[in-house]
Amino acid sequence: MSNQTEKSDSDKSFGLKRVNENIWDIPITHKPGMTVPGRIFLSEKLFGTIDQETVNQVANVAMLPGIQDYSMAMPDVHLGYGFTIGGVVAFDQDEGVICPGGVGFDINCGVRLMKTNLRKEDAAPHMKTLTESLFHKIPSGVGSKSEFKVTDAELTGAFTNGSQWAVEAGYGIESDTPNCESAGFMEGGDPEKVGAKARKRGRPQFGTLGSGNHFLEIQYVDKIYDPVAAAAYGLFEGQVTVMIHCGSRGAGHQICTDHLQTLNQAVKKYKINVPDMQLACAPASSKEAQDYYQSMICGANYAWANRQIIMHWTREVFEKFYGKDTDALGMDLLYDVAHNVAKFETHTVDGQKKDVYVHRKGATRAFPAGHSEVPQQYRDVGQPVLIPGSMGTPSFVLKGGPSSMSLSFGSACHGAGRIMGRGQAKHNMNGEKIRDELARQGVTVRAEKASVIAEEAPSVYKSSDDVVDVVDHLGIAQKVARLIPIGVIKG
Repeated sequence: MSNQTEKSDSDKSFGLKRVNENIWDIPITHKPGMTVPGRIFLSEKLFGTIDQETVNQVANVAMLPGIQDYSMAMPDVHLGYGFTIGGVVAFDQDEGVICPGGVGFDINCGVRLMKTNLRKEDAAPHMKTLTESLFHKIPSGVGSKSEFKVTDAELTGAFTNGSQWAVEAGYGIESDTPNCESAGFMEGGDPEKVGAKARKRGRPQFGTLGSGNHFLEIQYVDKIYDPVAAAAYGLFEGQVTVMIHCGSRGAGHQICTDHLQTLNQAVKKYKINVPDMQLACAPASSKEAQDYYQSMICGANYAWANRQIIMHWTREVFEKFYGKDTDALGMDLLYDVAHNVAKFETHTVDGQKKDVYVHRKGATRAFPAGHSEVPQQYRDVGQPVLIPGSMGTPSFVLKGGPSSMSLSFGSACHGAGRIMGRGQAKHNMNGEKIRDELARQGVTVRAEKASVIAEEAPSVYKSSDDVVDVVDHLGIAQKVARLIPIGVIKG
């Protein structure tokens, strides 16, 4: 990767300079204090979905110490806390910082995709019954609590071992964990760095979806783009899949909240000039940064355990409905990816291997074929990259592309990306009408309140097709299959 910005055309919109049809740069002169340029991966079609405030957030991040190459944003980019959602950045381990704003409050919000050997015609006629059963089995909504209450020792096990702890506790099968990013847990978490309030909030919430854009979705594969990769992933046209999108619930939110208070003071202690206090951070090697990082790992592991338990309960619902066990139904985990996390990784910067802290906030890891961190069974084709759509719109399975490491620190988009705030959506949209319209399109939606459907209406998001096309054209992540929803559980 290189800091050299290619020659651009004369387009000056929002201060951006066009590099090619899918890359726009923010010159280092855009704001005083920028030490690297900004870079947004964006097509002409999606250009109208960004605004000046979002561009300025990308530029603000380019002022943080030790940032490498670019402050980047994916095509699903929109305004976030400090960092844009869709942001990707790498910080040098010696000169750089660790910044909670580059991870977000929902630590390891992520996506898990489970295969089945069912076909669309086996499931579509039963969507009302299946979605109702799943809705009652898997708690959802703000502050939702689980039937699964853990002890303090069990919570510590989840903070330390993630999905592996959940499988050992009886919530899954041994073959699940290899098909998770990082095998379903990150090493180096320190439960002692997690505060009492985070523990209290996390203890009753295992196996819960939460609210907002989190969901459980029954889908079917309607199109295969790459038959070789699809075969490696075990996907075929007409196949029923189940996608789970959620994160670390109250535990992760509290971990972030607690450490932001400390880092707000660390900025002053270490004399770090930040253009926005939402970018509170500390030198990567400092106690304050490492305390946050080690507790963030615990939050990430909690999220992997949470999705593992939800998947286990989903299997139980399908087993009861179809009268067959998991093996007979082919309910295998395809993959699980995080899209709100910071990770210590090795990348090539200015032609040299370098250890960096990669922050992905609303961005999905997308390692290419041959990378040692891609599960062995997928290594010849690349890491599965899971990109959810919104209710009624397609989700996608991609594979890590050949350009991901050189263009984006091995990162791709994470979803469609909002274009309308929740408050505005609830004011403008009628949830009951949207639910009825989706039903006419063959999508059964089950939610606690109609207002949840309103704020998550398909029209408040960018087109998932358009977003995915950008990373596909750039070779960051390449399309393998398209998934169409037929049943949706919302919080």
